[in-house]
Amino acid sequence: MRPIRPLFAARREGSVRRRTSPVLAAVGLAAALTFTTTACGPDGDADAEGKPAPVASTAGNDKIKIPDELKQKLKEHGIDIDKWKNGAWKNWDKDDWLREADEYINPIIKGLWDPDRMRRAEDPDKDKGVDDNDLSGDQGVTDPTPVPVKARAVAASYHQNAPTAGKVFFDSPKGTMVCSATVVQDPAHPGKSNLVWTAGHCVHAGKKGGWYRNIAFVPSYNNSGKPTAALKSAPREEIAPYGVWWGDWAQTSDQWIEQGGETGGDGAAYDYAVIHVTPEKGGDGKSLEETVGSALPVNFNAPAVPKAASITATGYPAAAPYDGQTLYQCQDKPGRLSIVRTDPTMYRVGCTMTGGSSGGGWVETGADGKPALVSNTSIGPVQAGWLAGPRLGPVAKGVYDSVSKKFAGR
Repeated sequence: MRPIRPLFAARREGSVRRRTSPVLAAVGLAAALTFTTTACGPDGDADAEGKPAPVASTAGNDKIKIPDELKQKLKEHGIDIDKWKNGAWKNWDKDDWLREADEYINPIIKGLWDPDRMRRAEDPDKDKGVDDNDLSGDQGVTDPTPVPVKARAVAASYHQNAPTAGKVFFDSPKGTMVCSATVVQDPAHPGKSNLVWTAGHCVHAGKKGGWYRNIAFVPSYNNSGKPTAALKSAPREEIAPYGVWWGDWAQTSDQWIEQGGETGGDGAAYDYAVIHVTPEKGGDGKSLEETVGSALPVNFNAPAVPKAASITATGYPAAAPYDGQTLYQCQDKPGRLSIVRTDPTMYRVGCTMTGGSSGGGWVETGADGKPALVSNTSIGPVQAGWLAGPRLGPVAKGVYDSVSKKFAGR
């Protein structure tokens, strides 16, 4: 397995880009896009009152603890932690855009993710043109394009009907963005997991960039399923009833870092990430799993040729006709999708969910009758009708195990 590093990216404010190739068109893939959507929201400085916001560590202290070697690395990039949390994070100069695994830094900025900023982060991008040369040939094993399955709204409360689902918010050079995500189990902390599974492109910009910033997870976002109009005056506690959890560490595959593209299918077979989170307000000592009451196991042994009768994909689609405020699901029998000859095949299901659903979990009921995560939403066509996600094998397990082990003694 190749070295594991941090992960990638989202879509820019006001635009959703998609890519295709003649080969994809031949197998019915009109075009593919990364299902992340962006924002029109405010940049946000320190805390909600404009005062310098304290930085927090995983232990809930008011100062982040950084190893000496990382401090030196940040110094080399001209990064001062105090200046960072007071707005210096908005500097996306290429030379200062941290990329390597040991450069990940995500200090908590209390109050940054207020209700308005979270709501605006779900505004979808406007479609852009298609590059027919973005994707290379398949392995000749792609199954027929699935019939679109209409996404159905999850009944409120989400905490009761989809307790592990939530949204990931983050900032990129092009705006404030949003993805979907899932609470997963942590083998190092049974019953007390702080791990979240999402797409690689929701945390790192891939081959042309580095880590995104201000990465945070909100479980059961808009738990009561209120319409957008009703959320405009809703307090933060209503939109984020189980708190805002900041990513104090994140990892993705080395393949995503080296191959991942902002749009299209580049690196899609390895487009997954694991985020370790900590509560913004320090909390009462409870883990994320204890707070939401649930976490899914991850199945890294699902077959290349899908045998499941059905898979359920969950997410917060934000591109039209959806608005990103409501949780949806699609259930369909999975097929195979091959984009690059040398990469593993992906899973594909019929589904009408759109941008914003990226990173959302794909769940299958195992032989033991219990649900398990088997993939996450990565790409889909320009005209919504299906979703594709990576098959989770040894590389994905390496990412997962690495994050778990990093926090095993804490």
